[in-house]
Amino acid sequence: MSVHLWRVLGGLLVAVSVSFATKDSIIQTSPISTPVAIATAPARDSAVLKRLADLEAYVNNTARQDFATSKVQSPGPGHNAWLMISAALVLFMTLPGLALFFGGLVRAKNVLSIMSQCLGITGIVTLLWWAVGYSLVFAPGNAFIGGLDYAFFRGVDATPNPVYSQWVSHNVFAMFELMFAIITPALLIGAAAERIKFNSMMLISVLWLFLVYIPIAHMAWGSTGLFNGVGNAHAGIKALDFAGGFAVEMASGWSALALIWLLGPRKGYGKDPMPPHSMVLAMTGAGLLWVGWYGFNVGSAMGADGVASNAFVATTLAAAVSSLLWPALEWILHGKPTVLGFCSGIVAGLVAITPAAGFVTSGAAVAIGALGTAVSFFAAMRLKHILKYDDALDTFGVHGVAGTVGTILTALFACTSINPNIQANLGALIGHGLWLEQAKAMGITIAIAVTGTLVATYVTKIVIGLRPPSEDEVAGLDYLDHGEVGYRYEEN
Repeated sequence: MSVHLWRVLGGLLVAVSVSFATKDSIIQTSPISTPVAIATAPARDSAVLKRLADLEAYVNNTARQDFATSKVQSPGPGHNAWLMISAALVLFMTLPGLALFFGGLVRAKNVLSIMSQCLGITGIVTLLWWAVGYSLVFAPGNAFIGGLDYAFFRGVDATPNPVYSQWVSHNVFAMFELMFAIITPALLIGAAAERIKFNSMMLISVLWLFLVYIPIAHMAWGSTGLFNGVGNAHAGIKALDFAGGFAVEMASGWSALALIWLLGPRKGYGKDPMPPHSMVLAMTGAGLLWVGWYGFNVGSAMGADGVASNAFVATTLAAAVSSLLWPALEWILHGKPTVLGFCSGIVAGLVAITPAAGFVTSGAAVAIGALGTAVSFFAAMRLKHILKYDDALDTFGVHGVAGTVGTILTALFACTSINPNIQANLGALIGHGLWLEQAKAMGITIAIAVTGTLVATYVTKIVIGLRPPSEDEVAGLDYLDHGEVGYRYEEN
């Protein structure tokens, strides 16, 4: 036998001997185990168990056992990646989704006015969010407003803030929430469309952010918020809002009604035809909103977990049933289903399911989408004509009405098997008094939204005015405000 073969066999015998010796020392069954092996085994086992527990927490998107000394890296790459994608999807809803949807629904002479307002709000809100907005919503404070601990993103870095998410970077969480703060005042554009100056809309948006959005968002989602029924064990009102029923849909919708009342109707409303100038743009925008809404609703799970998957299903089903119901009602009542009806139904269903997406079963999602859309259809097609208010792009009729319906239905359909996180603070209320808690929070939201909008609008009216001169409004706001036109027409 060659020398080389003897060396190989010798090496194998040594390896086997070491393996058995190590095994015996770890499980402490050998009578000749060394004191060093016996002393280090429990520590080694403890470290492994900690790592396994943290890995299990990461997979389940739950609280980790050993945040300070864990070898399992945080933030978790999967959850962090999903929330960054979700943040981009929510921004996608405003730019270009809402810009195209609203831009297509107005007359051609005002399309750039709409798009510029979306762009302006995005830039202004981003800087205000960085300076103080994020802190006032999510820093510890009282029941109504947060503190200034995170002003100018102080301490908002790549390390997770375990109060809101164990596995997502604090700065990524802040950026995700920023996108909600952008789109919410942008929804008011639909109420004021074609009759408000650019600078007036910008000032109203800034004031509204502080008077309406920030306090309601803190109360709904902040760790010390008044009606954060899931995240605040000491919340005075035990309400539910998964992705924006209070702070986004109801806040913008009821604020829109107040703004409409103060602005008055467009010149020629009720006399001159005011059809959308491009249903192609509007349909494209509606489609982008549906896609972006997955970031809006599913991202609100704060990770790629089972709650997120349920929210994905609920969002899809609610949008689908609503996209068919609205044009079906048109077909029955008016003889033809319209593309605008499909678009309006999509948005109404998505609005209605927003507060409930991560709390309800698939069947409940269909019911919420259908009920929210049916009531919204009546508001947009009948109520505004009965009461004679000019809700140009149906911000109140869709967001206010469907958002309100969806928020109250959330309390009726919420299910602990879909989202176990609601068990600890709300389990006793499920099926009993949760709807009353939800109603209290809704009343507070409406009161703040209407009052804050009245203040913001009156201040703007005093400082710089609201509407352009009548002749400029008739000519269109594109050239008046921006020196540009969206469409040029050949003279015959």
